[in-house]
Amino acid sequence: MKKVSIANRIKYVRLAIFIPAFNEEKTIGGVIDTMPKNLSGVDEIFLIMVDDGSVDKTGEIAKGKNVVVITHAKNQGVGKSFQDGLEKAIELKVDLLVTIDADGQFDPREIGKLIAPIIEGKADFVTGSRFVDKNYIPSTMPWIKKWGNMQVSKIISIATGKKFCDVSCGFRAYNSEAMLKMNLFGKFTYTQETFLDLVFKDMTIVEVPVTVKYIEGRKSRVAGSIIGYAFKSAGIIFRTIKDFSPLKFFGWTGFIVFFIGIGLEVFVLNHYITVGTFTPYKAFAFAGAFLNATGAMIVFIGILADLIDKIRLTQEKLLYYEKKRRYEGK
Repeated sequence: MKKVSIANRIKYVRLAIFIPAFNEEKTIGGVIDTMPKNLSGVDEIFLIMVDDGSVDKTGEIAKGKNVVVITHAKNQGVGKSFQDGLEKAIELKVDLLVTIDADGQFDPREIGKLIAPIIEGKADFVTGSRFVDKNYIPSTMPWIKKWGNMQVSKIISIATGKKFCDVSCGFRAYNSEAMLKMNLFGKFTYTQETFLDLVFKDMTIVEVPVTVKYIEGRKSRVAGSIIGYAFKSAGIIFRTIKDFSPLKFFGWTGFIVFFIGIGLEVFVLNHYITVGTFTPYKAFAFAGAFLNATGAMIVFIGILADLIDKIRLTQEKLLYYEKKRRYEGK
């Protein structure tokens, strides 16, 4: 396993705990009060909260508790909140970033367990997992959400070629390299996009079992509608895979379309050899030719997209070095 420890590179470790919040006045005060004041391997702790367009007293409560508060004039989604929190953490030059929800679903006492693999040099990115250990699977979690989360994890695992059990948990930790290399665009959510982004950038990811409390009657801000969540998450996953593996994505799509066309043409040819006429399947032959042309065009688009992707990767490297230069104060 590659060594990713921050411990042998810095003597003074700064941690930022980031809390995205939207209309959480009932819980935010208690969540902030239970945040750890001291952690093994950490010398200084900051609290950052993004008030994502709340119309209650969420932001006011946080400001009264020595929290760095970023305010959105209107609700923009947890994905955008995370991007803003990430930028603030880099601006504060922290070495570790932990994200935790504002509703009290996660236990702040487990933050130490979450950051331990990073401190020990075993990970760049650590995610809390509800499913990696059967003893931690929440018994009160609705079965449809459990099934949905597991299916999304399977999709991400197939896309990345790595086994993940839970890619949707918001309780996570990042080291400075992961923070600087992340470039996210999804406003709705960031959880699955983060996995794809960091896996494709060769970051080491570890899952740690965490305790999750499901509050009866509470509707999730992100996954309140299972169907809506599925469609929006699918769009983010689709776009990220397309951006990071365009030749594979368009190539396989193009070949599938092309060979469906070949299948139709073979069917029509076989009918002609058997019966002596193309009737009544002439339309199938034209459809096959159209699919052949479409498939070839999709493959060509994939080749062009792959060339553009190389330019994007170069730009991301330049952006990383610029962020690292500012982060290190050079």
